[in-house]
Amino acid sequence: PYKRTFRQNLAQHKKSALELLAAVGLDGFQKAYPWQLSGGMRQRVALCRALIHQPELLLLDEPFAALDAFTREEMWEMLQRLWLRTGCTAILITHDLREAVFLSDTIYVMGSRPSEIVFTLKVDLPRPRPLEICLTDEFHHLVAEVRKHIRTPSR
Repeated sequence: PYKRTFRQNLAQHKKSALELLAAVGLDGFQKAYPWQLSGGMRQRVALCRALIHQPELLLLDEPFAALDAFTREEMWEMLQRLWLRTGCTAILITHDLREAVFLSDTIYVMGSRPSEIVFTLKVDLPRPRPLEICLTDEFHHLVAEVRKHIRTPSR
C-alpha cells in the first residue's frame, strides 16, 4: 500500500523511521552499516523494520535468542515499551520461560508432535512491567507453573 504514494509521503516516512530509531535507542545510527552494529542493535533495527508500517499483527520467533542475558533483558523492556506504544497484537515464540512471563498476557504451552496446546496461562502482572518484577515470588510462581507443563523427551 505504500509503493504508490511513497515519494509523496517520503518526509512522513523518514520522520516515522527516525522516531522508531529514537524509541529503540538508535538515534544517531541512521547511516551505520549492519557490520557496525552490535547484535542487540541489529535486533532493534529488525523490530523497527517490522513496526515501520504499523502492523496489526507482529510475529516474533525467538527474537532475542542470540543475545547475552543483560542485552536480552534490555530488549524485553524495549519491546514492552514499543508494544504499549503501538498496541498491535504480538505473538512471541520463545523457549525462555522468564521471557514468556515478562512479555506475555497469555502463555500457550505446546506439546510434542503432532503439536497441540497443552496448557494456557493468563499472566495478570501489571503493565508496564519493570525488570525488578522478575525477582518477585509471583513471577517465580508463574514461571514454575509454566515449567510444570513442559514435557521433556524421555531418554
